[in-house]
Amino acid sequence: MKKAVVFITLLLAMLTGRHAWAQDIAPQDMEKFHIMEDSMLTTADSMYEAFIPDTHTYYAERFAKQLVRTLKITNSYYYPFDKLKEKMNLIYSDDNAFRVFNWEILTTKATKRYYGAIQLPQPQLKLYGLLDYSEEIGKGAEDSILTHGKWFGALYYRIMANEFKGRTVYTLFGLNSGNAISNKKVLDPLTIDANGITFGAPIFAVASENYPRQRINRFVLEYKKGSQVSMNWDKERNCIIFDKLVSQINDPHRKYTYVPSGEYDGLRWSEEGWNYVRDLIPVTIMKEGQEPPGEAK
Repeated sequence: MKKAVVFITLLLAMLTGRHAWAQDIAPQDMEKFHIMEDSMLTTADSMYEAFIPDTHTYYAERFAKQLVRTLKITNSYYYPFDKLKEKMNLIYSDDNAFRVFNWEILTTKATKRYYGAIQLPQPQLKLYGLLDYSEEIGKGAEDSILTHGKWFGALYYRIMANEFKGRTVYTLFGLNSGNAISNKKVLDPLTIDANGITFGAPIFAVASENYPRQRINRFVLEYKKGSQVSMNWDKERNCIIFDKLVSQINDPHRKYTYVPSGEYDGLRWSEEGWNYVRDLIPVTIMKEGQEPPGEAK
């Protein structure tokens, strides 16, 4: 029975593109995974739901330690954590070069802290814990090159791989809603080499506000708390599409006043990286009493 469970688990992982067929999880280790995953689920409930916000951090640190202990089991990369995925993000790169464990907690009623870990597909654990540095980074968010010890915390929802100047660069799509007055959508480049992982790279054909002669290393959309702002891959248009933002008080320096304008810009990939495309979706300004195209009866 245990061998059947292992086979089914690996087969499902293979069908979802994780290539688990290349490795094997011993039946006794599978039992360990199940027990430890259930224990992490209990901690996760406290991490999110504990009545006193100050204790969320305690349970988050406890959860992180439990995760590391579990991942030390041989071939842990190929264990899918199906139950745990209901409590936190578990997202893979399309080329299966790594996976990211990712979650957020409320530190107060209005602020959040982000946690994450990047695991590489090796029999013995190769893991990079991510330490949230987003509040400390301030106005240098778009220009900084960061490491796992100083990470622009976010909750990731997509990873895209591209070749840039002879190496693979991963664009991580994330949301940071950690402060009380604004949210941020972020495109954070990730590179992996023998020395470790690096966040930030000049793959955006966008000039820095702080250093106009340089490209930004990270693309950040900051906007007013409570506003609905989209930024995601559009397969039909073959580009990233996002809301164009404007200040409600006509002050471009106060990003926490930015809201969607109703128009959309984009980023399209080329050999030079992500190129900015303005007015990606044309907006038709209607005259008073005029019906939208295609709606006339």
